[in-house]
Amino acid sequence: MTSAKEQEAIRKLMVFLQEWDSAHKVARSHILNNFIRSNDGKTEPELELEFSQGASLFLARLTAWLRMTYMYSTCLNKLLKSIGIFLSAASGHRYIIEFLEIGGVLILLEILGLNHLKEEDKRESVKLLQLVANAGRKYKELICESYGVRSLANFLVTSSSAEAQEDVQVLLDSLGRGNPKYQKQVYKGLIAVLPCASPRAQQLALQTLVVMQDVVGEAPSILVEPVLSLLCSVHLEVQYEAIQLLKALMARQVRPALLKGLVALLTPPKEKALTVSDETTRDPTTLCLREPMLVDIQQAAAAKAIGILAKESADVAEELIQLKVVHGLMVAVGNLDHAASQRHASISLKYFVHTFPFVEESVKAVLGPTPFQRFMDSPETWYTKMDPVQAEELASNIVDNPRDMSRMQSTKGACRVTDLSRNSHNFTTSFCLPIHKIYGGFPRFEEDQNALVQNF
Repeated sequence: MTSAKEQEAIRKLMVFLQEWDSAHKVARSHILNNFIRSNDGKTEPELELEFSQGASLFLARLTAWLRMTYMYSTCLNKLLKSIGIFLSAASGHRYIIEFLEIGGVLILLEILGLNHLKEEDKRESVKLLQLVANAGRKYKELICESYGVRSLANFLVTSSSAEAQEDVQVLLDSLGRGNPKYQKQVYKGLIAVLPCASPRAQQLALQTLVVMQDVVGEAPSILVEPVLSLLCSVHLEVQYEAIQLLKALMARQVRPALLKGLVALLTPPKEKALTVSDETTRDPTTLCLREPMLVDIQQAAAAKAIGILAKESADVAEELIQLKVVHGLMVAVGNLDHAASQRHASISLKYFVHTFPFVEESVKAVLGPTPFQRFMDSPETWYTKMDPVQAEELASNIVDNPRDMSRMQSTKGACRVTDLSRNSHNFTTSFCLPIHKIYGGFPRFEEDQNALVQNF
């Protein structure tokens, strides 16, 4: 037999449920307000005590109303918050199961794709999905099996709320951990976000990819192009995260392709220097400057990334040398249209000059003694005194043919034989390194060379 106190509690519960069942939209909104205010943060035992061991009866009514009205945004935010009180209740695992039994995950994911709903409603939906994912591996798998990764990635790209995007990032990161069956699906979903037009989404996707890299292991080749393309972003935070991902990928099999792509970005094709847009097609008198600007930004970011990667690994630096990175850096230094390219390329080039003696000799031969000394003294600013003729010389240099370099390293004490019958002035550039070092200490080195040519 139940006590009088228990009977009274049950009577109050029945009155409350009947009040909910007979209430219209406005009245139910007031009920939800009172419920949120009175029960936020309660545990499962506390909720059961509040509802006389009948909390599940009220949760069933909330989920039923959600299923019927979520497409019309009827008190949707309050309704989702109320359900969240049950799903977040300590020891309330059974509430999650009850919510999932009515198709709760599918409803939450569908809410994310409805364009007419408010951002705050969609954010609440993401929070509920996070509560479900936190319940364990099988719940993460359920979200992924319900095409959750695709829905979350789409919302990350289209959302205009920075807070909502951050919530999505946290959820995707959670789905990528402790979920071996679907972690690669999450990884590829993040890759699909990279070409989007939202800088914030790109930044968050890159951050999550970096974190997931150790979990996933080898990266797919489809990642190379999107990551390199982000180096043309005008948003420095996106460039920074792209470089962080490049650093994480240097231990993976995609490293050769990434390095080759980075070096290629230093020397963009000349035909891309000026591109005609759709507006230009309609108005031939208007030149579109957007494309060359992005090419220059990408060149500068590639030069910066190359310096960072080379400093972190001697093996990477040597691979870059074989890819003729010095030539590419000197081309970027000679880009008078973009000071950032010149600055980052100069800083990176100085590292290679310090690290590889044959690069130092080659760069010195191209620049000449005085400009080379200015470069070594202040790589951040020396290019400001460069004229167009010098820039053109840098762009046309061929200083780092890997075969020539290996020969220079293996023939330290030998002089190269030069055919003087074609052009006697070539003699001035055919001295081997020991002779250069002998004359290097004299202020009239160039005059001595010319005199030798004339006397010969």
